[in-house]
Amino acid sequence: MREYVIFTDNTADLPADYLSKNGVEKLFLNYTIDGQTYDQTNELPVQEFYEKMRGGSMPTTSQINPENAREAFMQKVKEGYDILYIAFSSGLSGSCGSAQIAANQIMEEMPEVKILVVDSLCASLGEGLLVHKVLKKKAEGATLAEAAAYAEEMKMKICHNFTVDDLFHLYRGGRVTRATAIVGSLAGIKPVLHVDDEGHLIPIGKVRGRKKSLHALVERMQKQIKGYEADNDVVFISHGDCIEDAQYVANKVKELCGIDAFLINYVGSTIGAHSGPGTVALFFVGSPR
Repeated sequence: MREYVIFTDNTADLPADYLSKNGVEKLFLNYTIDGQTYDQTNELPVQEFYEKMRGGSMPTTSQINPENAREAFMQKVKEGYDILYIAFSSGLSGSCGSAQIAANQIMEEMPEVKILVVDSLCASLGEGLLVHKVLKKKAEGATLAEAAAYAEEMKMKICHNFTVDDLFHLYRGGRVTRATAIVGSLAGIKPVLHVDDEGHLIPIGKVRGRKKSLHALVERMQKQIKGYEADNDVVFISHGDCIEDAQYVANKVKELCGIDAFLINYVGSTIGAHSGPGTVALFFVGSPR
């Protein structure tokens, strides 16, 4: 039986040292800002990226194409590995479909190779948390097929609660309607959103003031984790260059939910291009998703 390696995307927002330590490979969704396109060879420092956005720059992103996915997969296939690819939500990008095309091509040409693609229906460190859970299964001895089946089951339990400072970034990228963006821009009104069962960004409420929006993330979590406490040995939090707010949420989770292990990282540039500076997102296992 061939060994397998786990792939994900830069949209999983996992730290580089985490990926390296755990032997996780990644595909890269490029982004363009101020006329310059960035990929894995020339990434813009994330703080500089957010400074540009605060200054009025409007980034765009592009999905992975089948050729890029094929090239990345083939590097590991030639080393003798099968692949489990945990992909960015198909509700937000066509990258998963592109990777499936590449996987099918390779498997048709090389029948001895297995490449399994899981549509995570997740984003940012929600995708990252799913990778983290699957890595633990792999370490316990799960086969490729078992790890993929576990990922399919677990992905429906990965909760995404987040808030943004400016909904117009999401509107510009087609993630929310203009009406939602206008309502969210009213003075002092902050949205609370989640990622639904189909992997789409959905507004689920609004509160007045930034602190209340951060509280709302944790208050919703308190309800969702009931019965799933044992699955939440660690909570993931991502932020759009606002580490103090991310730490505030972590402290509230510790206070209200009794969890004190966290992985905190930036919302990377590819997702940040759509969510904007000031985003705070909280990820954990629970129900309803």
